[in-house]
Amino acid sequence: MRNARAYAFAGFAALVAGAVAYAQTTVMPLPENEPVETMPLDANAVAALAQANPGDPKAGATKAGACAACHGLDGNGTDPAIYPRIAGHSERYIARQLALFKSGERVNAIMQPYAAPLSAQDMRDLGAYFATQETGAGIADDTEIAEGPYAGMKFYQVGEKLFRSGDVARGIPACMACHGPDGAGNPGPPYPHVAGQQAWYSARRLQEYRAGETSERDRTQFAIMASVAESLTDEEISALASYLQGLHARPDAAMLAAIARMPAAAAPAPPAPPATPATLPPSTGGEVQDEAAAVDETPSQGS
Repeated sequence: MRNARAYAFAGFAALVAGAVAYAQTTVMPLPENEPVETMPLDANAVAALAQANPGDPKAGATKAGACAACHGLDGNGTDPAIYPRIAGHSERYIARQLALFKSGERVNAIMQPYAAPLSAQDMRDLGAYFATQETGAGIADDTEIAEGPYAGMKFYQVGEKLFRSGDVARGIPACMACHGPDGAGNPGPPYPHVAGQQAWYSARRLQEYRAGETSERDRTQFAIMASVAESLTDEEISALASYLQGLHARPDAAMLAAIARMPAAAAPAPPAPPATPATLPPSTGGEVQDEAAAVDETPSQGS
């Protein structure tokens, strides 16, 4: 029996490795109008996380191969137009999302088969690993808005205002109150890392929250974001997503120290001194004498 389990695990590992290698070279679109086969759902997946040990990033690194085809080993995505960044998210956030995929509470035909075989400990280990990865960032849209309530502002500035100040008149709190001033999230509740996230993904999630519909059994965290997003306009959602895409942390102390140790650029060579004027020939009077007088501006000495 023990050998049979070993062979089964080895076969599954080989299958995953093959899928990773293939997916790294090509992206297969989902077939249209055809059902996608999914794994059996586990209604207890989220509750099981509380019974697992804290995640081990080293163990998670050995389990991240199946994630690498889409999200990259560093969690920044192999194709920014298709896959969201997961680097920098807290362990608890990633583990919970994987459990939601496994249970079917978060509907995603691509992620559910990957999450289904994972144990609660696998999820926490993967979360711990990706929490150690540095997230990248994109570029925010600085196009000037021509008309409407935000005319004259740059597009990302609309999102920046909402992120940092919210909108008191409409009861919208500042996003940074939960996600932090640098968008790094909060590992306690847990709130996700939003800085540097692909704009299309942030916009899609905000639209889902604004719609107020979810299949999660525990709506506590979903309801928080639903109440924030419900009065956002399409323009505001897009601007906020653009701002988040360009948001990144300033260099930390270690990076600033590394910059200080970089050799200074060589100072430019001083300009060459002007050439010494040629000695004028002896005066023959007239015009030559006048020219010499014009060139020599040295005050005379004596009487």
